[in-house]
Amino acid sequence: MSYSFKTSAFTISEIQVSYTPTMNRMEQSSICGSRQAYQLAKGIWSKDKIALQEEFKVLLLNRANDVLGIYHVASDGVASVLADAKLVFGCALKACASAMILFHNHPSGRVLPSAEDQALTSRFVQIGQLLEITVLDHIILCHEEVYYSFADEGRMG
Repeated sequence: MSYSFKTSAFTISEIQVSYTPTMNRMEQSSICGSRQAYQLAKGIWSKDKIALQEEFKVLLLNRANDVLGIYHVASDGVASVLADAKLVFGCALKACASAMILFHNHPSGRVLPSAEDQALTSRFVQIGQLLEITVLDHIILCHEEVYYSFADEGRMG
């Protein structure tokens, strides 16, 4: 149902938010660490694009670290991807997520983070703290079977 409110000068549309899970509680996967999160992301990443262009995705989790879903945030060039915090946290709020894991790929095959990757991680952790959505990890993956976990390396701040 949609509403619109009419004032003397203009009409204001009401914004509605909904989230419909597609699996029941017994079908949900729980995330217990970076290796499991990496394997989940690697399984859904496009094999045709992982070595071609950077993509940014977010895994949304509930309080028990059960997977609510994955959100494809952006695809950009070969050397960078823009992760808009409004989109990421708007989606997390819509799903009533309690936590998230950030993912992006490096087409170069080198998984070490750049200064921009570290700055983005720190910024998202701060925003998450304000919204009470814990950013558990930021994982960089590539076409080879290696990944970098900010959490495992103690760099989540």
